[in-house]
Amino acid sequence: MTPISRTRWTAVSAVAILALSLTACNKGPQSAAPATADKGTAAPDAVATVDGKPILRSAYDDYLKSLLRGKPATELTADQKNEVLDQMINMQLISTQAVKDGLDKDPDVVARLDLLRMQVLAEAGAQKYLKSLTPTDQELQAEYASADKTEYHARHILVPTKEKADALIKKINAGAKFEDVAKAESTDGSKNNGGDLGWFTLARMVKPFGDAVKGLKKGEMTPQPVQTQFGWHIIRLEDSRDTPFDQMKPQLNNALVQKKFQAYIDSLKKNAKIEKKL
Repeated sequence: MTPISRTRWTAVSAVAILALSLTACNKGPQSAAPATADKGTAAPDAVATVDGKPILRSAYDDYLKSLLRGKPATELTADQKNEVLDQMINMQLISTQAVKDGLDKDPDVVARLDLLRMQVLAEAGAQKYLKSLTPTDQELQAEYASADKTEYHARHILVPTKEKADALIKKINAGAKFEDVAKAESTDGSKNNGGDLGWFTLARMVKPFGDAVKGLKKGEMTPQPVQTQFGWHIIRLEDSRDTPFDQMKPQLNNALVQKKFQAYIDSLKKNAKIEKKL
């Protein structure tokens, strides 16, 4: 099954169609109607006209994209694409009648249209600014120098009670192999690998676990069991290393772009007069 059902869509009420036009796309001009060219204006990219008013290809593509949620339009049949167009024609008919009925002056409708306009303009403004943000290699290297780039390789044993964990720590300290105890006693999926968790960053782990790992030296085991929401852990640090710069470059780029964009927002706030009246 494709993102839009291969069966014919059932009839949708006028209210539901209008709500979809206002919420699903999150795009459109300050009108209840889909994006169209002015009546009488040449529109070579129009996919349909309703009472002489074109529905633009760009509006159709945006609406289709909102329905597919990232899925490729190539998955749709010609009939399904026509069904989408029929929905837009219905929206155009209903919204035009709504304007004739004066609903474009209704305070609730005006407020919703104002919100949509603000969202669309904010998205366009953000995208325009983000296109200008390309961190330099020097900036990326500086971010790398200050980033938490350490990866850890550890094993653990997970059990439901502290008493059980204490007993297993004593067993390991008495000479039992950590891997064998993990295979026999751990309730975690890593037990089949002797408790091996592979390489990971602390950001991937819950805080008590990460804090315990960070405090260990290579080859050390936690002297006391560590409690998390999953149970009680016995942890042994196998090794640690710094993540290479090239491997972290996408992450560093995203972090820098986020920082610059936040600074941009902060500068806008600084130069604006904001009064909260909630």
